[in-house]
Amino acid sequence: MIPTSALKTLHLADEGKLVLLVLDGLGGLPHPDTGLTELESARTPNLDLLAREGIVGLSEPVGPGITPGSGPGHLALFGYDPIAGNIGRGALSALGIGLDLAPEDIGVRLNFCTIDSDGNVTDRRAGRIPTDLNRELVADLSSIEIDGVEIELATESQHRAVLVLRGAGLHPAVRETDPQQTGVPPLAPDALAPEAAATEAILQRFLAGVREVIGDRSPANFVLMRGYAGLPALESLEEIYGVKSACVAAYPMYKGLATIAGMDILDTGDTFPGEVAALQRHWDDYDFFFFHFKDTDSLGEDGNFDGKVAAIEEVDAAIPEIVGLGPAALAVTGDHSTPARLHQHSWHPVPFLLHAGHAVPDAATAFGERACGTGSLGIFPARNTMSLLVGYAGRLKKFGA
Repeated sequence: MIPTSALKTLHLADEGKLVLLVLDGLGGLPHPDTGLTELESARTPNLDLLAREGIVGLSEPVGPGITPGSGPGHLALFGYDPIAGNIGRGALSALGIGLDLAPEDIGVRLNFCTIDSDGNVTDRRAGRIPTDLNRELVADLSSIEIDGVEIELATESQHRAVLVLRGAGLHPAVRETDPQQTGVPPLAPDALAPEAAATEAILQRFLAGVREVIGDRSPANFVLMRGYAGLPALESLEEIYGVKSACVAAYPMYKGLATIAGMDILDTGDTFPGEVAALQRHWDDYDFFFFHFKDTDSLGEDGNFDGKVAAIEEVDAAIPEIVGLGPAALAVTGDHSTPARLHQHSWHPVPFLLHAGHAVPDAATAFGERACGTGSLGIFPARNTMSLLVGYAGRLKKFGA
């Protein structure tokens, strides 16, 4: 990975537009009946054409064998170090829905969940409750008060919400309470460092308040807590790559990631067609567009193989509208793999496609895991994505004499 200090010296003024189309959780595993992954099973004539005209490979978001979260996966695609720059999901969610967050605050990602009479988790997502029910629960939980700290609660989407703590002496080194499985109780928010003891006590009191307020509700009667973090500081994509950037995303957390990377957030509404329309509407206003599609990940987590196939086909049908805008370089990939067989993120390398006028097509004839495994890009770090895009778009000068 070339250092950002060197990339900053290579900016070349050019009108070529860049698009990074991220199908969240794109990668998969073969279906036992067909031997084909979700991407290989999908009818993708438009993506297959781009693969034949471009170059393909497999990207690794963090490293071999490492299963990434959405935050590290996207930060790698944006060119940041996904380990040194790892950011808690709470901060990303808070920023994504427009909450104020200071470095000394702590944002916490909440999942409404279902626990049984024995205190064990039976559904980590409470059946993906409707967002309107989420808002009702958040309104009720906002009555919780804890001396010495200000609490702000807000709905993110479906079962996801955000808690922001504001006060003196807060520290994010606290254990996450999501056990990542059912049939066991939530974990305790234990302090992982002495300076986090006060924060542990605050979170314990908050959880006691949650039990009191919604403990007799159904299906959402408790919360799981993840991703404690304050406001991070990263150099913007414009500083590093010389591109004015915009985010095309309907889901809040990815707006938070984009905000941290210095992107403007476009108004897309809540639908994929709305995202496509926003891209078209603002095409002349920006150099680089991060275009995010969520359903492939959600359906993979739900174990819905056929649903994930259909979601991929929905994106494929919109490819001509995106290509018709004339991007100088278009990358199509995912932030990680979410095989429906596993119902969760995985460590598998992610299919990657780069379509650009300066590319020499390789031998791949389709866009899928095995086809990408034969491509000229090979298996490479996802951190190279941005330099590939700006380079193939002709926006980087020669390095050295």
